Amino acid sequence: MGLMTEYIAKKLSANGLEQELLELIRQYNSIRKTYLLVMTSAIHKQNIPDVALSQEDFYMVADMLRGLKDQNKADIYLETPGGRGEAAEEIVEFLRKKFEYVSFVISGEAKSAGTIMVLSGDEILMTQTGSLGPIDAQMRIGRSTISAYDYMEWVTEKVKEAEEKKCLNPFDATIIAQINPGELKGVNHSLRFAEDLVGKWLKEYKFKHWTVTESSKTPVTEEMRVERAKKIAAKLIDHGTWRSHGRSLKIDDLDAIGLKINAVDKDPALSDVVYRIQAVCRLLFSVSNTYKIFATADEKILKSATPVQEASPIPPSSSQKVIDVLPIVCKCGKCQKEYKLYVKLSNNSEQEAKLKATGFSRFPRDNRVTCGCGFVNDLSGVRNDIEVKTRMKVLD
Repeated sequence: MGLMTEYIAKKLSANGLEQELLELIRQYNSIRKTYLLVMTSAIHKQNIPDVALSQEDFYMVADMLRGLKDQNKADIYLETPGGRGEAAEEIVEFLRKKFEYVSFVISGEAKSAGTIMVLSGDEILMTQTGSLGPIDAQMRIGRSTISAYDYMEWVTEKVKEAEEKKCLNPFDATIIAQINPGELKGVNHSLRFAEDLVGKWLKEYKFKHWTVTESSKTPVTEEMRVERAKKIAAKLIDHGTWRSHGRSLKIDDLDAIGLKINAVDKDPALSDVVYRIQAVCRLLFSVSNTYKIFATADEKILKSATPVQEASPIPPSSSQKVIDVLPIVCKCGKCQKEYKLYVKLSNNSEQEAKLKATGFSRFPRDNRVTCGCGFVNDLSGVRNDIEVKTRMKVLD
């Protein structure tokens, strides 16, 4: 039986899955003798802009770990589609100042800026399902988001073509005419930013533990560390090798370019816990509006995308000028089943009784409605929208 099937059969609520995640983190810490932070995104929910790595993630990580004492080792379970390289840099700088030894655990995808973060680790642990990706920046040019590497490669090709042929075809010439020097410099800086960070972090952290060569047992010099770091950074940024920014680079791919990875699957106890963490996080994403999870053995923060749904107010009668109890109809975010709820804005037992008699239920205190399909609907946005529009506090 697969882990997803096992957990589905248990029929755990979203709260039950959250508690299971905390217990798994405690088990992980016991095995590795470290302090684990789970930092994962619902990669399939690409319609939510905040799924990508952002500056807000840095503030979240710093807030959760700042008060931690008597811990010099930290492991980061990371899954992200990528995002802002500057945010990755700030998170890494915080972790390196806070802990003496930092490891990254990858069982899903850690792409682009996520890969940049991972390459700052003293140790990189990956399961068979884990993957990193090319590290070049994604740039917004005009109406499109493109690879900085592909952009610079195309420009370089056209410069060479113009030098050789003394002209360009009309189509290329039209495009070239729209490029301004500032834009070109920005793309080049973004490309070098990622390459420089990776080269620097590999040399300072992962390769500081590289003391002798694997084959000849020759002592490793600082120059050798610098050279290896530069080669790996250049390889990861080269789309001529990977052909796609979204390419999944597995353990064997990374080993082939000189980046040694610790295979989690070689340790049965550890791999079981890591795969379970992955399964529980994916289930939480699939049964709720949650799109980001930050969790340690001590606390958890789940970020949810809350759909704002329109309220359906009862028109006031001539003798009633204020609606004290507001009826609303909400739909399940998964199966679209409708739920009839009412919100109390002030005490009016007569209005409340009428709504109850017609099948309405009280708006939940925790803003959550668990549908029969298992999906947990977060209605925080509905509550906020009502309070803003009515300028009244919803009564619990």
